Amino acid sequence: MLKLEGVHTFYGAIKALKGINLEVKRGEIVSLIGANGAGKSTCLMTISGVLKPSSGSITLDNEEIAGLPPHEIVRKGISQSPEGRRIFPRLTILENLEMGAFLRRGDFSAALDKVYGLFPILKERSNQYGGTLSGGEQQMLAIGRALMSNPGVLLLDEPSLGLAPIMVSKIFRTIQEINSGGVPVLLVEQNAKAALKLSHRGYVVESGVITLEGRSGDLLNNEKVRHAYLGE
Repeated sequence: MLKLEGVHTFYGAIKALKGINLEVKRGEIVSLIGANGAGKSTCLMTISGVLKPSSGSITLDNEEIAGLPPHEIVRKGISQSPEGRRIFPRLTILENLEMGAFLRRGDFSAALDKVYGLFPILKERSNQYGGTLSGGEQQMLAIGRALMSNPGVLLLDEPSLGLAPIMVSKIFRTIQEINSGGVPVLLVEQNAKAALKLSHRGYVVESGVITLEGRSGDLLNNEKVRHAYLGE
């Protein structure tokens, strides 16, 4: 469904991605793991159009999207929940969700009901300002906002960052539920073990290069992955 071939991206003067090949198929959760600065977030920002690749191909359902502006990529069917959540703190929960639906075609109420079904607390507090929410609630709101555009592929950047373990478990269960509902997910996570246990396949990126890929179970049992990323 989503495919990157030979993608090179510069972050300022730094070549951050060096020929990335990656794909997300229908029905999958795919994890992208690696150390800080390896290029994981740069990969997501390149897919979503925040950064433009210097070369290579990015296709969604066989349609080239590399270099399109972000709003066009959202319109095509890719939505991202960014690292650090980046909700609108002075807007209410409902207003934040409305912002996520600004390019949506179709029934807004149905999308809202779907998000509220995943995150009932957002419905209970729909008129509360985003900035007054806990970190976990803000993460729910960020994911909910990304879902409001009815994406064909959901990009998640560090959804567990800074959250208590009980909230991390809840967020990961919800990601699984979103995927079970038919939305493929590309997941960037520092918590490599949890990410690989959740996903179907995974990629390991080091210094802008994919060094390993495969089924998540195989990566969990890979000696290099266990030593470098799982703390074993």
